[in-house]
Amino acid sequence: MHVSDLLHPLYARRLRRQVSTGPLPRHVGLIIDGNRRWARQKGLPNPSIGHQYGADHIQDVQVWCESLGIRHLTVFLCSTENLQRRGDKEVAFLLRVIEEMVADRLARPGARWRVHVAGLLDMLPDTTARALKNAVEATRDCATGFHLTLAIGYGGRQEVIDALRELLYERAEAGQSMHELAETLTADDLAGHLYTAGQPDPDLVIRTSGEQRMSNFLLWQSAYSELYFCEAYWPAFREIDFLRALRSFAARQRRFGG
Repeated sequence: MHVSDLLHPLYARRLRRQVSTGPLPRHVGLIIDGNRRWARQKGLPNPSIGHQYGADHIQDVQVWCESLGIRHLTVFLCSTENLQRRGDKEVAFLLRVIEEMVADRLARPGARWRVHVAGLLDMLPDTTARALKNAVEATRDCATGFHLTLAIGYGGRQEVIDALRELLYERAEAGQSMHELAETLTADDLAGHLYTAGQPDPDLVIRTSGEQRMSNFLLWQSAYSELYFCEAYWPAFREIDFLRALRSFAARQRRFGG
């Protein structure tokens, strides 16, 4: 066994003690990037197999969050751009992996996380949309207080457009004129129609793989989020990487635009 393998548990224990004494995020957003690059690095025959390892790894982060009392987790699984621009075989493989993950782990009896979905289910195959809807329904009465949001077929700009459209329809049906709406419109009015309505905004957004961009993820909700970029590809993202992100969060002075 390599010396570093022996030291990692000790280091993780030290990090846990450090972060437990500081402020922790209520809500963590994850941009899980680098599945295929990790698979290539490992020499796997099909890079898309990285998506399988990536999906399996989400459960690990749920366990880490539970141990620290972080009750909201949003995972960016698949963007609208992924569905439109990636090859058909890769997209089919990814969606099949998601279906299996949702059915086998997230929607099972006794699940500890209530599942929410953010995105356009109409863009997805019927089997994928049905699996996601089943998970939402199966966990609706979960009373643990842990919430997992799966962003799939998701785009932040489209979310804002959809929220504005719903708000306009709602106010028009109530007899309010567009002039009146323009005069009284607030950020809370629009936020109430987002895919994530009713959930707290993410305090911390973590992106793996070394890329430093938001990629259209929770654009409205992350206006005041702290951002953390990690070099590790998503399947290689370790608990100590997660704890380092939390330590960085605790050390920052949040200004909320100030």
